[in-house]
Amino acid sequence: MTPPTPLRPLALVFACALGLAPPIGVSAAEPGAAGRRQPNILFAISDDQSWLHTSISGDRNVQTPAFDRVAREGVLFTHSFCASPSCTPSRSAVLTGRQIWQIGEAGVLYGTLPKEYPPFPHRLQGAGYHTGFTGKGWGPGEWEPGGLARHPIGQEFNQKLMAPAVPAAIDARDYAANFEEFLQARPAGAPFFFWFGATEPHRVYEKGAGVKAGKRTQDVTVPPYWPDTEEIRSDLLDYAHEIDWFDAHLARMLAKLEAIGELDNTLVVVTSDNGMPFPRAKTTLYDPGVRMPLAVRWPGRVPAGRVVDDFVSHIDFAPTFLEVAGVAVPAQITGRSLLPVLTARGAGRVDPARDRVYTGLERHTWCRPDGGTYPMRAMRTADFLYIRNFEPDRWPTGGPEFVSSNKTFHGDVDGAPIKDLMEDPANQQKFPRQFALCYGKRPLEELYDVRRDPHQINNLASDPAHRAIREKLWQQLRTYLEKTEDPRWQGRDPWQGYPYRQTVGYGATFNRTLSAAERDAAAGRGAHKPQ
Repeated sequence: MTPPTPLRPLALVFACALGLAPPIGVSAAEPGAAGRRQPNILFAISDDQSWLHTSISGDRNVQTPAFDRVAREGVLFTHSFCASPSCTPSRSAVLTGRQIWQIGEAGVLYGTLPKEYPPFPHRLQGAGYHTGFTGKGWGPGEWEPGGLARHPIGQEFNQKLMAPAVPAAIDARDYAANFEEFLQARPAGAPFFFWFGATEPHRVYEKGAGVKAGKRTQDVTVPPYWPDTEEIRSDLLDYAHEIDWFDAHLARMLAKLEAIGELDNTLVVVTSDNGMPFPRAKTTLYDPGVRMPLAVRWPGRVPAGRVVDDFVSHIDFAPTFLEVAGVAVPAQITGRSLLPVLTARGAGRVDPARDRVYTGLERHTWCRPDGGTYPMRAMRTADFLYIRNFEPDRWPTGGPEFVSSNKTFHGDVDGAPIKDLMEDPANQQKFPRQFALCYGKRPLEELYDVRRDPHQINNLASDPAHRAIREKLWQQLRTYLEKTEDPRWQGRDPWQGYPYRQTVGYGATFNRTLSAAERDAAAGRGAHKPQ
């Protein structure tokens, strides 16, 4: 799947006159809000979907009419990035509006949410919002040990299930039906915030599901950092099939809102939590790991038909949602509201200050001795990607130093046909460059010219011709890490000591919240599926 040229509208279509937001800190339900109703917010977040894989972005292997509709009737962002390529830290950053190195145990997989950084839905609840979720909300992890008194998002709506004929490996929950249950439970006149957290396209997949759905392996373009085999092409179609499933439920939700006359008073935001579950994507800071699809629709406030190239981060969602609801944005939030970009009339580059974004990772799975991390920070601009690997002697995938059941455990690569292929010694000899790119150690610094090298495989960090730009980018990244008080920059590593709060499966063996007997018992519960 090669990066297509972003689609550009032939003309800008403005559906309604531009309105004004209520003053920050003033609820639209309070006097002084000029009588404007507080908007509803529908936040749809898929699980493990990279930015390229929507129809409107040119991917022929997916069918995403709902995402495409939101983009056409609102704004399509081409440079949206999650804060971290791992489920828990990414979702924690969304909820707190802070970078993963600013939120303690919320910055690692199977962590917790410290009460010092209240999630934005709690503030919306205080302003009268009815809040809830279906599917996967915050997680995986345990929010109670962090000190939160209630669920970080709101009431759970997961009781409605699909018919028994639901495809194998697809989540049986009927997300759209659960959304209807949420709407029925809403107090009369109350605005709502709803988190639609599909578990698709997270693994596991039904092998061959994409081909069964009519997709063709000959339509797949395999990136150069993977072997090009029929099995990998088919696996990519299984991934695409699950994206279709997510989008179909989103379409039903939009239709429901339209039927009850609420769609045009609803800010709709559609994105993903981190990149696709394949090697050199998820758990990496390359674009396939952290660059996300993002479309936003809000008629009357957001002029439609625009493609925006500004760099935006998932930490920007919290202040955006609070501002559109007329709720004060706390000073501890690091992200910046997207409202000025959303309500502007321009396309392309709208805000010159949004010319870069920062990402990071500490610990994904427990796949190194003593819970060792693989600390990375990165800065992405329109021209370059700069990555700092703080522990280059460690293996980014976890293996081969970490062994379980006499087998190397590359825990930071999800189980998949491509993983089986790449871990076969014969294939490592057959595809040495691809194996090195996906599993090999990485140097202290990585630098990629993203315009000439969109796949980010030719590291220029040691090239004398790029020394000046490398030093400049490192200085800019270092300044940001210092400004945001990154413990890693300060020479500290609190992450390795954080508990791994997984109570079932393989990871429970290492859960420091369990007794030794419980850990021994958990060791026999089967392999942990990376999240």
